[in-house]
Amino acid sequence: MERPIQIAVGAMVLLSLAAMAQAAEKEKTKPYPHYWMSVATSSQSIPGMPSEMSGIAGLFGKKGGFGPRRDLHLQLESPQSEPAKPQADHEIPPGQNMGKALPLVTPKIEKVEREPVERGKPEQYEKPKARMLIYWGCGETIGKGQPRVIDTATMSPVEFGRAFAERSPTHQTPPAPHKGWTYGEWPNNQDKKDVPKDSSLVGAHLVKGNYLPDIGFSLDSKRDFMAPVEFSSVQATAGGATKVEWQSIPTAIGYLASAIGHDQKTEESIFWSSSEVPEIGFGLQDYLTPGDVSRFIKEKVVMPPTRTSCTVPPIFKDAQGAMLRFIAYGEELNLIHPPRPKDPNQAWNPLWSVKVRLKSTGMTTLMAAGDDGNRKSRSDRKGKQPSKPQDEEAGETKTPDSDSGLLPSPVKKLKGLFGF
Repeated sequence: MERPIQIAVGAMVLLSLAAMAQAAEKEKTKPYPHYWMSVATSSQSIPGMPSEMSGIAGLFGKKGGFGPRRDLHLQLESPQSEPAKPQADHEIPPGQNMGKALPLVTPKIEKVEREPVERGKPEQYEKPKARMLIYWGCGETIGKGQPRVIDTATMSPVEFGRAFAERSPTHQTPPAPHKGWTYGEWPNNQDKKDVPKDSSLVGAHLVKGNYLPDIGFSLDSKRDFMAPVEFSSVQATAGGATKVEWQSIPTAIGYLASAIGHDQKTEESIFWSSSEVPEIGFGLQDYLTPGDVSRFIKEKVVMPPTRTSCTVPPIFKDAQGAMLRFIAYGEELNLIHPPRPKDPNQAWNPLWSVKVRLKSTGMTTLMAAGDDGNRKSRSDRKGKQPSKPQDEEAGETKTPDSDSGLLPSPVKKLKGLFGF
């Protein structure tokens, strides 16, 4: 009786293994080309500085500066071996205002001969000394249980790593040069022109070349360049906090802010993020998938797109100043052609895939919290009232000029910090 049962069980196992092998065979797909478009908008500003002089270039009295600006990075990889003369182009819509096409150039990789390194006595390792204070959350006051203190003098490397641990978003691996594949990118050494301020990606796109099939797709307004981050107000509060307000970005799906400053008296570095739960946030200042953004909003790490303000607690009042980094996450487009068939038994052989990811970032200084608003400047603390230009008292604002000496106080402090 046992023999027939064993035979039956064995037959069932073999059938299961055969079914699994058949399913695995169906899941196998041949390698196919991948095309990524990384679309970014960036801006830098200084509170009190007119928009036409925004950007760090305003420190030198130059107009335009570094913001806002639009950036585009195109990356293509194809499993076909590199032909003798690889050639590929991205034909763009007229509204992009960058010609008819952008060349996707295959970079030349030069072999570098490495000289043998003479091994000597290992240098004596000296443990770095640093003390960092970690804060989080928007509000007039510092939250309970803060700050989290990181002291390298008393912590082991393992403890230090745990203290700096951040949330891990979905790992993204853009196309890149690797063996057996052909790679092309823009900008490159042949074409690196700037993206015009009025450029639009909306419309039909076509990627074609001699090492890939034609890749055709269209982009809508949700996958166009995002609006720049514009801080409408950066003001000190009576309690020494700094209220930051920004203009809503129509296509944003979430926001995150983080800041860093340094107290020269105590030699402590100060970190802060807008997350409601402990999170440094620096690792999230990049492209995130919509799924990650949605998850982090639920976890109260990322602010929802309906938010337009956040108050930084009074943690930088004794520091020389702080730099605020801000990111607005955008939608994403993921296409595979042809799409996966609904019938699981039908073979699926994709010909190409496209990913379009978006972000808009901004940077500003929180120095205004120490010089303007309700907080007193150094001259006030000494009993001296700082003089105002006549035009300012009359309700007018003079355009800062490097020669006139009418630079806003945050700009003057920045010039002092960097030695300009």
